[in-house]
Amino acid sequence: MDLIKSSLFGEGKGEFIEITYKFLLPMRLDRWLVSQRPEQSRSSIKNFIEAGLVLVNYKPAKAKTPLKNGDNIQIWLPPPEPLSYLGPEPMNLDILFEDDHIIVINKPSGLTVHPAPGHKSGTLVNGLLAHCDNLPGINGKLRPGIVHRLDKDTSGCIVVAKSQEALVNLQVQIKNKLASRNYLAVIHGIPKSLEGKIIANIGRHPKDRIKYAVVDENSGRYACTHWKLIEKFGNYSLMSFKLETGRTHQIRVHCAHINHPILGDPLYGRCKKLPCKLDGQALHANKLSFTHPITGEEMKFEAELPIIFKKLIRKIKTIM
Repeated sequence: MDLIKSSLFGEGKGEFIEITYKFLLPMRLDRWLVSQRPEQSRSSIKNFIEAGLVLVNYKPAKAKTPLKNGDNIQIWLPPPEPLSYLGPEPMNLDILFEDDHIIVINKPSGLTVHPAPGHKSGTLVNGLLAHCDNLPGINGKLRPGIVHRLDKDTSGCIVVAKSQEALVNLQVQIKNKLASRNYLAVIHGIPKSLEGKIIANIGRHPKDRIKYAVVDENSGRYACTHWKLIEKFGNYSLMSFKLETGRTHQIRVHCAHINHPILGDPLYGRCKKLPCKLDGQALHANKLSFTHPITGEEMKFEAELPIIFKKLIRKIKTIM
């Protein structure tokens, strides 16, 4: 899409974002925006700026514009172009709950949530489009109904909105930390205490754009993960995690940061020799709770551990 020719600031449908730069040291606009919007690529950020969709102190800016403490930054993100290949695909979905407004699914490991250039089909969204008649108009063409995400190789609970009203309400609940998302994982090593929390900003890895990393407090986005030790198995630990924020790869990045990476993690793991064969990281979204966006009822869901996760735990118990 030619943003310069087709879009003007604030015109048509889009997402308006307003942020205040609160750091003492100056930083280039494009570099700071990449740290604040890690879901956008560097080239996308550059295109937005060149198209006049980013204002600094209410005036069009350039990529290398230096930001100063107190500067006002306004961003207008046009909706993504619809994907011509996005279509319904019949799929066996493990449905934990469904009504006219929401559907809660136990996502298996190996299933990508929404289409992307490298995953044009076979995603959860494709399956949902085949299952839900009214889903295409919710939350745009790329991620219809998607409220939050799970990594491809992370299994467990995910809620999807089937109406616009439900989508907006659930997104507010997650933003305001009213929804609760809990995970189980097996990590390398034994933590020094029984529980704690990890507070560390997360942003794009400086050298590997596929990965994310803990970055300094002047870049990236605030991230907080609460954890508890459930059981020790020799040099492995079964852990419970609760998200306060929901950054991309958050639990995986935070675990690697404290030198306790998740077993089987292809991006952040440190050991190729595993107790048993895993197709990805040993991370499972076991519990999800929120208020029903329409009825106001308290909803609580729990997804059973996958067979491979149970096998892993049995295996590490035998090698203690």
